[in-house]
Amino acid sequence: MRLTWVQPEDLLPHQLVQSRSEGIEIADVEARWRKAGGATEAPVSGASDKPAGSELRALARDLLAELDARTPEWIEPTIPELPQLGGSTDRVANAWLGRAAGNLLGKPVEKIPREGIREILQSSGQWPLTRYVTAVGVPDDVLRRWPWNRTSAPTSLREVIDGMPEDDDLNFALLALRMLEQYGDALTTEDVAQTWLRDLPAARVFTAERVAYRNLLNGVEPARAAVVGNPFREWIGAQIRTDVYGWTHPGDRTAAARLALVDARLSHTGAGVDGALWVAAMSAAAMVLDSPIEAALAGLEVIPVDGAISRAVRFGLALGDHPLDDALDALHEEYGGLHWVHAVNNSALTGYALTAPDFTTAIGRSVMAGWDTDSVGATVGAVVGAIRGVPAEWSVPLKNRLATSLPGMDRIAFDELADRTVEVARGGA
Repeated sequence: MRLTWVQPEDLLPHQLVQSRSEGIEIADVEARWRKAGGATEAPVSGASDKPAGSELRALARDLLAELDARTPEWIEPTIPELPQLGGSTDRVANAWLGRAAGNLLGKPVEKIPREGIREILQSSGQWPLTRYVTAVGVPDDVLRRWPWNRTSAPTSLREVIDGMPEDDDLNFALLALRMLEQYGDALTTEDVAQTWLRDLPAARVFTAERVAYRNLLNGVEPARAAVVGNPFREWIGAQIRTDVYGWTHPGDRTAAARLALVDARLSHTGAGVDGALWVAAMSAAAMVLDSPIEAALAGLEVIPVDGAISRAVRFGLALGDHPLDDALDALHEEYGGLHWVHAVNNSALTGYALTAPDFTTAIGRSVMAGWDTDSVGATVGAVVGAIRGVPAEWSVPLKNRLATSLPGMDRIAFDELADRTVEVARGGA
C-alpha cells in the first residue's frame, strides 16, 4: 500500500517547491537529497511509484524538519470590520444544492488535465459541458489515455447518479454545520481539531488536512499542526471548508471570515488561509447580493488587496468577456505552473467561472478548465446557485439526499440541511 500525502519521501519534493515559493534557501537541502538518490519531482497524485528505503526516508524526515526550521513564522491576518450587507436571505437551500451539483459535475474527471477533459468531452459531443458527464459515446482509446477518476466514476457519471455521493467537499460543509450547531460563534481551532478526530475518517481527508490530521495524532498542538512537515499549506483544502460560515452569517463578511480563520489555521497558512477567508466572506455576500461578481468582489474585502488570492481572483474576473478557449489559455499561461490542487490557480478559475451568465455555464467552466474540478465546481455552484437558483436538471438527480461517512448524517436530506443552516443563522446554535 502506498499511503498518499504523508510519506516523507513524497512530502519533501513538494516542500522544496513550497519553500522556494516563500523565498527560503533550499539549495543545500536539495543537493543533499539528490546526492542520496532522492527524487525532486513532486508526485502529482500524492505518492511516488515506489517507497523509499529506511535510510532515504529518515533523511527525508530530517530535511523536512530543516526546512520547517527555516520557514518564517506565519503572521495571521487581521479580519477587517466590514459593514453588514443587506438583502434577501432565502437562498440557503439553493446554496447547498448548487454546491453538490457543481461538485458532482467535476468528480468523474478530477485529476485529469485540461487536455484530457477536452478530448473526453469533444469525442462524445459534450463540449461545451452543459449536463452531468456521461461515458456514453467516449471512445475506448480516449478512455485508455484519460481514465475516469476511479473512486468517483462508479457514482458520479450521468448514467449512474443516484443521489449525491460522498465527497470531501461536502463532508466538510456538513462538519462545519455540525460544529456551528454545537459551538456557535465561540468555535475554536481546538474544537475543530477534536471534531476532526472524532467524526472525520482519516482516509477521507487529503493533502494539508491529512498532514494536519497526522500531526494531531502525533501530539502536535492544533496551533502548530499546519506548519509541521506540511508542504500543502497553501493549497485549496481550507477553501473547501468555509461556505457554511457565510451561509449562517448572511451579509456579515467579518463574522464569516473570522470563523473561517478559526477553521483554516488548523491546516493552512498564507494563500491557503486567504482563499478560505475569501470563500467564507463571498458566501455571506451571496446570501444577500444579486450578482456573483459582486459577491466575489465583496468577499475580497476581507483579505489583502495585494495578496496572491486577491490578484488571482481579479485576474479570473477580468476574463469574463473572453471566448472560452482564450480565457482557459490565459488562466493556464498565468498559473499553469502550480499544482492542480493549489489555492491560487483554482481561485483564478473560480473568479472566471463566476462571470458566467447562468448556473450551467458557470459550473461547466469550472470543470472544462481542469485543475481541481470538483472543488471549484462546488464553490462556484454554491455561489451562483444561491444567487440565480439551481435548474431542475441539476438538482433532481440529487434526489434530495447526500451520502457521507460522517456519523449520523449519511443520506441526509438537503431539505433538512437547509433548515438546520437557517436555524443556526437565526441564532439557534
